[in-house]
Amino acid sequence: MIKEKTDQLVNEFSLFDEWMDKYTYLIELGKTVPPIDEDKKKEENLIKGCQSRVWLDATLAEGKIHFTADSDAIITKGIAALLIRVFNHETPEAILEADLSFLDTLGLKEHLSPTRSNGLLSMVKQIKFYAMAFQAKS
Repeated sequence: MIKEKTDQLVNEFSLFDEWMDKYTYLIELGKTVPPIDEDKKKEENLIKGCQSRVWLDATLAEGKIHFTADSDAIITKGIAALLIRVFNHETPEAILEADLSFLDTLGLKEHLSPTRSNGLLSMVKQIKFYAMAFQAKS
């Protein structure tokens, strides 16, 4: 349930008053991402529009999408971890219908550099693209 996951993230981020603490938490989230297989670190899995290198891979199993990601930048890896936490093990339909207002509630767009903010949007676009592609196949 995407709504429950986003509500939980908003609650977790609300525990921190300072943005430096939120950045630290984002970095900690990045450390929880299971490592992506080295063979998935290829050009076609590279997110376009990110200043740092971000790889995102998706597979469909039993009607649900499973995401893996990695980045060479710790904040960006944290952003990827946050998105994976929300969208991992969800159906393509649920991902395509997801309310993304939690990103505004978290304040990420305002507190990230413009290039990281663009990267965040690029990651979301790629996640939705995977969802559309898997939905079309089924």
